Amino acid sequence: MRALPAVTGRDEFDVLVVRTGYHDDQAWQNVTAVLMKPWGGGDRQYDAHVHFIDDLAWAEATVDEALNAVCADENLAVVFLADRTTMQVESHPLLAVNTLTREECVDDEDYEQLTELGREFRTVPAGVHDVHANLSIGNLGFEEYAAWAHDDPEGIYRSC
Repeated sequence: MRALPAVTGRDEFDVLVVRTGYHDDQAWQNVTAVLMKPWGGGDRQYDAHVHFIDDLAWAEATVDEALNAVCADENLAVVFLADRTTMQVESHPLLAVNTLTREECVDDEDYEQLTELGREFRTVPAGVHDVHANLSIGNLGFEEYAAWAHDDPEGIYRSC
């Protein structure tokens, strides 16, 4: 496993989006444009706070490599990877990756329950802020979003 550059300068409330797919610059621009739009519903609109990693050193990074690079960030519940699939699929679904480790759980059974549907799922860019915010404050769990993605015909969480 290769070592990736450390993630620095991220505010604890910023969404972390790491570009690992470098095959379509226009698709990346489309993804970043959506991610920078205000988000929320109805009368509640929030400014987008996103920390982007756009560094060729991360090209084709695996989930394990990305997790290893961000593991020192104790305030990070999820990292979003803009990978090859993100760039190729029309809806540009990012890979949401759970940063939870076995060591953070009460026991193996707890870890297995929390990761029953895996440690990753896909979400459309418009769903990134919802996922990040709710996981950060503990309002919803990763497993709930993974279940919603699992129930989607394309395996993608689509925000309301």
